[in-house]
Amino acid sequence: MPVPAEAGSEGTTVKQRSIPEASVARLAVYLRMLGELAEQGAETVSSDELAAATGVNPAKLRKDLSYIGSYGIRGVGYEISSLLHQLERALGLNHRQAVALVGVGNLGHALAGYGGFGGRGFPVTALFDVDPDLVGIHINGILVDHIRAIPEVCAERAITIGVIATPAQAAQGACDLLVESGVRCILNFAPVVLQVPGEVEVRKVDLAVELQILAFHVARRHLTATADVVTEQMVNGHAVNGSGGAHS
Repeated sequence: MPVPAEAGSEGTTVKQRSIPEASVARLAVYLRMLGELAEQGAETVSSDELAAATGVNPAKLRKDLSYIGSYGIRGVGYEISSLLHQLERALGLNHRQAVALVGVGNLGHALAGYGGFGGRGFPVTALFDVDPDLVGIHINGILVDHIRAIPEVCAERAITIGVIATPAQAAQGACDLLVESGVRCILNFAPVVLQVPGEVEVRKVDLAVELQILAFHVARRHLTATADVVTEQMVNGHAVNGSGGAHS
């Protein structure tokens, strides 16, 4: 991900610098934590403090922040308000990011009603579905339009991000309409791999896969705990037998 170019102190343009995807994800975490620190009245934070609060290695944190040109001040750390501004600019949050949500069933309805998106700079401004019981109603003050209106409504409301929460069989069609309307960034909750042009960025959120990953960790911890118990029993048994032999 390239950092948006900006004017330098002498009117020159700072060259765009590519940021690894893994670092982009961590920058978003730093931004959230810095916002919390700012709300608490903090003015500065050290790299060690921010790393501990976000669960990141301090050296990795400093490397991540170097991608956006922030290196902190020795003995002081980072000025929170300045770093917040840099992160918001790097993540594109200094511009309005209007969101369209396609599919307002159970999951979509919950997403549409969540007020946290707007507070983070991602207001949901358009809703779409095909269910006649949903089309024409208002959710969180937004009218639900029919999915066929996606190109017209998205262009009219300058939608930059599309969210797909439809059943799997309807996801590709919804995606095609979003792409047709000029949307180039899509968050996909549907359990299907979307086919998109090369210039379209798709992020997939598969809740079932995430649960399966957590199940793996549960199983691994269970096996580790079982192995520890067996090892302890073997050690204790050996100690008892050894002790008995010593007294015979």
